[in-house]
Amino acid sequence: MFFNRDKDIDVDQLREQLIIDEGQVNEIYNDHLGYATFGIGHLVLEGDPEHGMEVGTPVAEDRVIECFAKDVETVIKDCKKLHDGWDGYPQEVKQIVANMMFNMGLTRLSKFKNHNAALQCGDWKEAAVEGRDSRWYKQVTNRAERLMSRLEAV
Repeated sequence: MFFNRDKDIDVDQLREQLIIDEGQVNEIYNDHLGYATFGIGHLVLEGDPEHGMEVGTPVAEDRVIECFAKDVETVIKDCKKLHDGWDGYPQEVKQIVANMMFNMGLTRLSKFKNHNAALQCGDWKEAAVEGRDSRWYKQVTNRAERLMSRLEAV
């Protein structure tokens, strides 16, 4: 369905998981921090045509898809920037890391020093332990536990 420059990650599978975690809302709404958002967790940016539109303004499905595709491209680029071993990670690990990157962004995820170090070493179980030992885990417990359980199972 989506154009995918990274042949090693299944973007459709990632999209399905992110819809579970982020939801898909085809109108502008305020996220839990009060930021204008739409689609699959797309933060409205200053350059977006939706910038400044009122909460409740509908957003077309093709626009949601367009923004998701751009967001995923950024996520994958950031995953590769943070993880030298990205290309060698199993598909399931890529799905989990990309989901975390989508949720937190590069700045926040890069602060997970021990978690990221364990991933680089291929120690998925230790990476899961370290992922649970975070404020992020306490903030999005259901999502985080689902991801860390999947990571342990790799």
